[in-house]
Amino acid sequence: MNLHRLLKQRDREHRPLRVGLIGAGKFGSMYLSQVRRTPGMRLSAVADLDPQAAREALARVGFGDGELAEVAFIDDGRRLIERPDVEIVIDATGSPAAGIAHVLACCEARKSIVMVNVEADALAGPLLARKAREAGIVYSLAYGDQPALICEMVDWARACGLEVIAAGKGTKYLPDYHVSTPETVWAHYGITPENARLGGLNPQMFNSFLDGTKSAIEMCAVANATGLAAPMGLGFPPCGVDDLPRVLRPQGEGGQLAHRGQVEVVSSLERDGRPVFRDLRWGVYVVLAGGSEYVERCFQEYGLVTDPSGRYTAMYKPYHLIGLELGISVASVGVRGEPTGAPEAFNADVVATAKRTLRAGEILDGEGGFTVYGRLLPAAQSLREGGLPLGLAHKVRLARDVPAGATVRWQDVEIDERLPAVCFRREMERDCAPQGAGNGQR
Repeated sequence: MNLHRLLKQRDREHRPLRVGLIGAGKFGSMYLSQVRRTPGMRLSAVADLDPQAAREALARVGFGDGELAEVAFIDDGRRLIERPDVEIVIDATGSPAAGIAHVLACCEARKSIVMVNVEADALAGPLLARKAREAGIVYSLAYGDQPALICEMVDWARACGLEVIAAGKGTKYLPDYHVSTPETVWAHYGITPENARLGGLNPQMFNSFLDGTKSAIEMCAVANATGLAAPMGLGFPPCGVDDLPRVLRPQGEGGQLAHRGQVEVVSSLERDGRPVFRDLRWGVYVVLAGGSEYVERCFQEYGLVTDPSGRYTAMYKPYHLIGLELGISVASVGVRGEPTGAPEAFNADVVATAKRTLRAGEILDGEGGFTVYGRLLPAAQSLREGGLPLGLAHKVRLARDVPAGATVRWQDVEIDERLPAVCFRREMERDCAPQGAGNGQR
């Protein structure tokens, strides 16, 4: 609650936080719109594969010619990290391999990093965070994105002495969406392919939100950062905000949770396609247990909505503001030396799962594509099965057939074990494996 005061103090002392942004897409552009209006922060450099497009993005969000002249535009993330006028790096690329490389470069350069790149965090976050701690830098999830907002709510609840029963977010989900492809995605959004094309919308990216992959990735990040359990695949129960404590309580008490204390995503659609009343499609939540008759009575006295037993209640935020809120992470890292969420253990994983029967010789096309979607699993189960991480299921050839709905395993693909991202993931599987994981068939 003191971040703005601390930033104003740095502004008065002419010691702004010097920020470098890698990736000037939508999330990055939303942050760019705010950094110029935030005291105590200065954008030093932007790295993008298309520097001219990045320059245009800054102009589009309000940077004048004089402000643009003070920003360096380059096409290489590592060169940005090495710049002496950058002390905090933001990775907004979405590429798992690039994210791993950028974190390791930050470790070498002793620059803290804010990871909008949750794809890299789901693939290798526990080891990346460990490497960052060993290097004496801060590795942080990105505030404004739902994982960091959920982590904040979990931390708030625990600091209040309340037990967290479930935590997660809302999304639009139906079971059929798991097999959605870039060719079918727009109908589910009510957008024509022509309007999507005119709007410059990326069908594979939008499909990753629809087919369950992005939800799995984000809940993986939350489970690894909070210690909450990962279920054997997300259930996506239909649920509005008033029903959170009733639906998201243990199965033995009439709810839908396999574990007391787990992540879960709720759907804004009933299974027949009708909209859920007071849905949480854009928001985040935490379900809490009072733990005593006195606290449960307080829930009632102060008007909280509970389950029928009165034991459980919920808090939620109906919206998240994406990159408009990212400055909270930059400020927390820069003036407090604290992340807004970071992996603490290898608790959860996201495995590639066949959307249809896949044949030997086919090339996997990764997140949001035609071949696989991401499924959340406990890390121990993923390692026992030898599951192929979703973040590596891109441009790799299948060595054998995989049935529809089955986990794609390491042994099912031809993959170059010498690739840096593959080597790093293998290192994490060796060094960060939870107890009982076994060796699988990897």
